[in-house]
Amino acid sequence: MAAKSFLSIINKKYGEGADYQGDQHGGSTGQNGSGLPKNNLSNFMFATGIECSYPTIENGKIRRDMLEECGHYTHWKKDLQLVREMGLNVLRYGLPYHIISKVEGRYDWDFSDQVMKEIKRLKIIPILDLMHFGLPDWLGNFQNPEMPIHFAAYAAAVAKRYPWVRFYTPVNEIYVTAKFSAKEGKWNEQLKTDKAFVTAIKNIVAASILATHQIARYRPDCVIVQSESAEYLHEATVCKSAEIILDNKLRFLALDLLYAHPPDADVCMYLFDNGLTRNEYEWFMKGEPPGYQVMGNDYYGRNERLKMPDGNIVNVSDILGWYQITKVYYERYKKPVMHTETNVFNAEKAPMWLWKQWMNILQMRKDGIPVLGFTWYSLIDQVDWDIGLAEKKGKINECGLFDMNRKPHPVAAAYKLLLSEFGQITVTPFGEIFTISVKDAKLKKQA
Repeated sequence: MAAKSFLSIINKKYGEGADYQGDQHGGSTGQNGSGLPKNNLSNFMFATGIECSYPTIENGKIRRDMLEECGHYTHWKKDLQLVREMGLNVLRYGLPYHIISKVEGRYDWDFSDQVMKEIKRLKIIPILDLMHFGLPDWLGNFQNPEMPIHFAAYAAAVAKRYPWVRFYTPVNEIYVTAKFSAKEGKWNEQLKTDKAFVTAIKNIVAASILATHQIARYRPDCVIVQSESAEYLHEATVCKSAEIILDNKLRFLALDLLYAHPPDADVCMYLFDNGLTRNEYEWFMKGEPPGYQVMGNDYYGRNERLKMPDGNIVNVSDILGWYQITKVYYERYKKPVMHTETNVFNAEKAPMWLWKQWMNILQMRKDGIPVLGFTWYSLIDQVDWDIGLAEKKGKINECGLFDMNRKPHPVAAAYKLLLSEFGQITVTPFGEIFTISVKDAKLKKQA
């Protein structure tokens, strides 16, 4: 006697052709994740940003204020409307520190109050950027050891004034800020020494740590999205030089000090040789700052460079890519990840670059690494970033979702398509059960 199939029994019980859907998408709801993003605490965070850099050049004579040069002070209402029209709920937004804080201890909130009120009205979630490559004139530059306490006071004032803001980037790209200001001589103090670089990076990391403590006083549940450049310098030689080996370790330096991760021995020797004291080192190694920490990695193809056998260093795009580089950062710090910046300086090539970055994110998620969000940076085209803002030439870089006239580039349509397909995916695959906690973050206690 032939054994019956369980399907024949099911069909007899429930009827031939009974509609059995299954849960083909996984998770509690069976939702496949398509549709425009929603404001809920389990949703992947799709974002854009408004370029807000403000370093000084020519020994402080010229301020490169990207909010001004990209027209945001004039078109801020339109810019915020464009964020909503894109279907985005999250915006990396930088308040102009150099304008708000023109005098020690006094703050001008006129512009920021208007913008923040509109952001709140539009129900946009801001990731509030408090320092973006520059300082107010009265603070000088990043060699100033008093800078951390003054910046912490500013962070406290911001958190107190806007208590509804939960997400912060205290200091944007600490490593790049220190490198361009004190090692490559492009901005601010415009120095080119290892000692100046170490001084800048320790002052900036200290500022970020103290600012985070102040933010946590007013928002104990704060989410701190560090935004750090994901870099790598390749070397096309058989014998690797000690210089390049050290350089590739120094890219971790800001996060090592921030997250109390002991640097490698050669990096420690470099730090001590260039002015870091034992007491300062021990202060950094006491523990991580408060808040829910997210490791944001910024990746542009130009972040990867190649040193040729003749010593010439050239930009190369996407040898390792965001996935390979960021995975190394993740394995080092074990923090949830966000792709916090990307673009390409070509409006026609931007859509494919967007999709390449998104494939990197999907691969990272497939490997079980929690990626919380993605940012196309920026909303509007930028100016002179092809030369790192080092000179004021006024060249428009076509890297925004929209041009300077607030007309969409092709990448805007590509991003909308991406959002319609993936906009409701959860932070982690099968992650409906997980949300960003609403509980207060607590300092880790050492035994």
